[in-house]
Amino acid sequence: MTLLDMLPSLGQAAPRRFDSRIWPVTTQSDEQGRLCVGGVPLADIADEFGTPTYVVDEADFRHRARRYRRALRGIDVIYAGKSLLTTAVARWAREEGLGVDVCSGGELAVALAGGVDPARLVVHGNAKSPDELRDAVRVGAGRIVLDSCIEIAYLAGLAPRRQPVLLRVTPDLDIHGHRAVTTGVSDQKFGFTLDGDHAADAVNRVLAHPILDLVGLHCHIGSQVTDAALYGEAIRRMVAAMADVRVRHGVILTELNIGGGHAIPYAAGDGELNLDELRRVVESAVDEACAAERFPRPRIVVEPGRAISGRAGVTLYRVCSVKMRPGGRTFAAVDGGMSDNPRVSLYGAQYTVALANRHPVGPRQRVTVAGRHCEAGDEIARDVELPADVRPGDVLAVACTGAYHHSMASNYNMVGRPPLVAVRDGRARALVRRETTADLLLRDCG
Repeated sequence: MTLLDMLPSLGQAAPRRFDSRIWPVTTQSDEQGRLCVGGVPLADIADEFGTPTYVVDEADFRHRARRYRRALRGIDVIYAGKSLLTTAVARWAREEGLGVDVCSGGELAVALAGGVDPARLVVHGNAKSPDELRDAVRVGAGRIVLDSCIEIAYLAGLAPRRQPVLLRVTPDLDIHGHRAVTTGVSDQKFGFTLDGDHAADAVNRVLAHPILDLVGLHCHIGSQVTDAALYGEAIRRMVAAMADVRVRHGVILTELNIGGGHAIPYAAGDGELNLDELRRVVESAVDEACAAERFPRPRIVVEPGRAISGRAGVTLYRVCSVKMRPGGRTFAAVDGGMSDNPRVSLYGAQYTVALANRHPVGPRQRVTVAGRHCEAGDEIARDVELPADVRPGDVLAVACTGAYHHSMASNYNMVGRPPLVAVRDGRARALVRRETTADLLLRDCG
């Protein structure tokens, strides 16, 4: 019996060890004070699979997929595979009733190997090669999103049968969000702008090829969007563009894909996108825009990735050394870094870190968790609170690493990429094995 069992009021007064908004839904502490996910102590995973290791909670992934389907009734949900994709993850998405969007031939192959119905695939990318387009039409991809004039020409020459396509349009909407990445403005690499009749010219080009079936428009306003009203404004602009296509060509587009970019919290105090509010905004904006343009209501599609996979992921590191600088910071160096998490150096991303292998007792201190790579900016988290007695051999768990970590990992300093381990109901299994030095040498033809 623990002290908290004997004195329940103490548990109410004590601060929570982990924030349920940030950590996977199955996160808890065991009787030894070890952090557990999916019923598995994370320290045991570190011992069995080594570190660094990506851990993904299958229950959390499925929970969030189901939450999307429940909250966004009448809206088609397509999982953005670029955030995290393996054959098992593709299967989870399929089993939860989601389609999958892919951005490369590799992602296409993985989704198919995971059993995703080709008709439920959306093929993205701003620089798709002829080979990638050929593969997409060969397998019968449900939608191909055209991003440039040359792609229109390539696809028209490759398609053996009528191919449903969307045009990616930038709605010229600057989200100016906190820690957000803006992709909906005109001055960036994606899609066709509404200004200057660029989108209108692209419509002309697609409609000139009978083999291409223009079914709708696609847009993406950015990432880490917390304000649902921004999607409402995007819908109004996009429906106006669809109405313009009807006026010019007599063609009624039936599908509007408003992309993803839904924000999740990485640290205490971070905002997130409210799905119930998003549903209300979408329904209201579609009704108002269609009424104003006297346009038939299109099928609405959303493409969340991070919002489904992000919080399912935890990355484990082992502390290698601790350095306390007089008058400066305390550094805990770990055995991973920017090769398995480049987001800190790319975006200044912030993370929540916890001691995983034992219960933290005693005073706490601010620590910078530093990576192993030969770069001054290689950090996992700066100024996070950890026990003052953190020491070599301890296992640290970093929350919210299920999106854009495994998928963005590299071999910097010739370090092999970590394994991806799934947990569920007290069991852990490898989805992707650790990359070895032998793997690296195998590709070296010198």
